[in-house]
Amino acid sequence: MGIFKKRNAERIAAPVTQLKNSRPFGIIDGYVPLGAPQYRLYYALREAVPLIDAAIFKIVRLTGGFKAECSDKRAQAALDDFISSVPVGGNRAGLAEFISTYFEQLLTCGTAVGEIVSNSSGAPAALFNAPLENIELKRNKNGFDIDIFVRDGAQLRRVQSPELCLLSVLNPDPGALAGNSMLKGLPFVSSVLLKIFESIGANWERVGNLRFAVTYNPKNDAVDRAYAKDRAMLVAKEWSEAMQSGSEIKDFVAVGDVRIQVIGADNQILDSNVPVRQMLEQIVAKTGIPPFMLGLSWSSTERMSSQQADALTSELEAYRRTLTPVIEKICAAFLKAEGYNCAAKIIWDDITLQDEVEQSKAMLYKAQAEKIMRGE
Repeated sequence: MGIFKKRNAERIAAPVTQLKNSRPFGIIDGYVPLGAPQYRLYYALREAVPLIDAAIFKIVRLTGGFKAECSDKRAQAALDDFISSVPVGGNRAGLAEFISTYFEQLLTCGTAVGEIVSNSSGAPAALFNAPLENIELKRNKNGFDIDIFVRDGAQLRRVQSPELCLLSVLNPDPGALAGNSMLKGLPFVSSVLLKIFESIGANWERVGNLRFAVTYNPKNDAVDRAYAKDRAMLVAKEWSEAMQSGSEIKDFVAVGDVRIQVIGADNQILDSNVPVRQMLEQIVAKTGIPPFMLGLSWSSTERMSSQQADALTSELEAYRRTLTPVIEKICAAFLKAEGYNCAAKIIWDDITLQDEVEQSKAMLYKAQAEKIMRGE
């Protein structure tokens, strides 16, 4: 049975003060930066702003694949089979699938927790991505290690096999146990962006679905004033029938002073290009993804695109350094359970061929410079 598997527990009722919000993503408006983990908020941001969701998946895919190498050929064959076929939940298999979900949780929440599920003999049989809602981290009594606790109803219980747990944090604050999400700082910006989109939708609903003001002005005589109400009701009835005719074209004919105007036709919709781009620039800057990789056709020179690609490469290398210890721990647990004494070395795939070319050019230029310095 998994360490982090939820158990049936008695529900505890407690009064909760909650603000009612008609917007589908009202949790974003109610965000208050108190420093506590806001996992539901971050997932709501991904659902509300497609650009954020696309950036996270883009980073996960751009991080690339990996392979584990060890000196023993028999151990290498067994390790390759384990990496490609280990169950990771649902209908997925393979260590790469587990790391993708693990990395996605790390980027979204700032903290990722997993578990190596062992069989009766103690060998790794599956990998499990643990949800963070029922997990709490506490500092060990030695003041250095971290203990993982699982919420069981109203109580917390410490995991019995911490050596099977996987824990990673992203950019933690000094002295903090949990990490910081890549989306930290975006709730306010995203809230402004959603308000702009919501107002654009409301305005286009008013302008696109035309509404008319039909005005009947009776003449200044006793007959028209006496039958003004009846004639107004007749005009309203005929106009309603004309509008409800569907695809059938029907004319509206009226006698007297009748004026028809489109409601809101004189008002202009505000230009949203500048404020929307300002908000998107903040989001793109936070994710570290070049704008052209997210489908944003902003003007950029060839050299600027090259510099953005170099910066992205540095970001991906930093993420790889965070994920490598997790992969090494999983491979080490498998090799130890199978009786092998060798260690696995994680080799990441090349990010792009362009990076290799640039590195080769840099090495060539450095060698030429050293040759000139030696006077050769």
